[in-house]
Amino acid sequence: MKFKYLGIALLTLGFVACESDTTPEETTTEVMLTAGEADFSNYVALGASFTAGFTDGALFKASQMNSFPNILAQSFSAAGGGDFNQPYTSDNVGGLLYGGNLIANPRLYFNGAGPAVLEAGPTTEVTNVAAGVFNNVGVPGSKSFHFLANGYGNLAGVPLGLANPYFARMASSPDASMLEDAVAQGPTFFTLSEFGGNDVLQYATSGGSGVDQTGNFDPTTYGGNDITDPNVFAAALSATLDALTANGAKGVVGNVPYVTSLPYFTTVPFAPLSPANPDFGPQIPVLNATFAPLNQAFAFLGFPERSIVFSETEASPVVIFDESLPNLADQLNAVLQAGGLDPLTAGLLAQQYGQSRQATAEDLLVLTSSGVIATLNEDHFATLVGLGVPAETAGQLSVNGITYPLADNWVLTDSETQSVLNATDAYNTTIDALVASKGLAKVDLKGILQDASAGGVVFDSFTMSTDLVFGGLVSLDGVHLTARGYALMANRFLEAIDATYGSNFVAAGRVARANDFPVNYSPELQ
Repeated sequence: MKFKYLGIALLTLGFVACESDTTPEETTTEVMLTAGEADFSNYVALGASFTAGFTDGALFKASQMNSFPNILAQSFSAAGGGDFNQPYTSDNVGGLLYGGNLIANPRLYFNGAGPAVLEAGPTTEVTNVAAGVFNNVGVPGSKSFHFLANGYGNLAGVPLGLANPYFARMASSPDASMLEDAVAQGPTFFTLSEFGGNDVLQYATSGGSGVDQTGNFDPTTYGGNDITDPNVFAAALSATLDALTANGAKGVVGNVPYVTSLPYFTTVPFAPLSPANPDFGPQIPVLNATFAPLNQAFAFLGFPERSIVFSETEASPVVIFDESLPNLADQLNAVLQAGGLDPLTAGLLAQQYGQSRQATAEDLLVLTSSGVIATLNEDHFATLVGLGVPAETAGQLSVNGITYPLADNWVLTDSETQSVLNATDAYNTTIDALVASKGLAKVDLKGILQDASAGGVVFDSFTMSTDLVFGGLVSLDGVHLTARGYALMANRFLEAIDATYGSNFVAAGRVARANDFPVNYSPELQ
């Protein structure tokens, strides 16, 4: 082979402007607003990043103002609702500092081709704890069992990974829990959203590099990217709802969507390697000839499906590492040597492809893999050179997704996806049962996301989909909603409240309007 690693542009996104909502004025009869059976005088929102208003990869002032709880609070204010206080960040840049050191990056913006990180640095210092009592107890990154964890907002635990920086800057005391701070306010009405979302999301965004802890009832033994056991989730949700409703408060709970429907997992195709790409297409014959001995060895061992072949007429799948496959390294080594390869080459190929295959449509490549595929894997390159492999050959064997299997953290395999879906289904079964037993309202967030990914959901004159950048629903980070997405979410909460408690926010027109909320924030936002 005589080619160097390939720089293949995989993710160039065009900008599609949304049409404005120009519905003509209509003559309507004013409907008197009623709160029904609910008391909105002291509304408290408990949840994770959606509740906080996280968007475009960060939390910042404008995004917090457009959080769905803040939008709800504005509707509630017309039905007896009181003040709604949020722990605002210091700027519209986003990101966090701890002791002056960057611990969370600034927000993203659309640069005309795709998401880009703001060059400005954050000014929100975690150690400057925000003073006050906050109605919005939305903490990005929190899992179900974190809601009850004392010390989750302890500043001293942040650099050790034992506490959450977003909660640390707003907790009432170092030993407080999120639930305690919410209940201490004596809410008359509450929303509980994303309870369980991060329990599967962090596993998924890590490409399944964590552990499915189903069957392990001790969350203190979990890693950050692990899936939470459904029984642990159920115990945490039961305790949370018991505490929130102890004094008669009413509320609405959102279920857990299939996070794998988010554009973080659907934007990068499993087969992104186009023969029309001038950096890749001419190399295909060389690649196929190089993989031929390996493919013959796979066939000899009874695993022809592991063969690596690139098409000269259509886009080809990337090569991935799949830890669920039997490791054929030893057998491959023997067969390759028997076929005439020298021991060093046979050993290197056997180790590199012992648990590899090309991706299928059931495999989900995470959004961040777009910047990795077809680039040089520098660690593997250095390892090969250290073993005495010539630099040119080492480079040829170190192209991510082409000659070097794409690492586990860049791909959610079909079996890993199924673990996410199984846990989500178990969580939602618990949510349905507990919400029904307590007579609470429920929002089907899972259904909204499924509809959006299947063709779109209508919001005023807009059809919002899960397409990255121009779909309108999901922000530039591929996971969190846009401001307009949060407005749609707020309206669905109002619909559920009306249906359960006899209020009439929708009929009275006390809902969010799509045109009042952006889908992208400008980089110059002050």
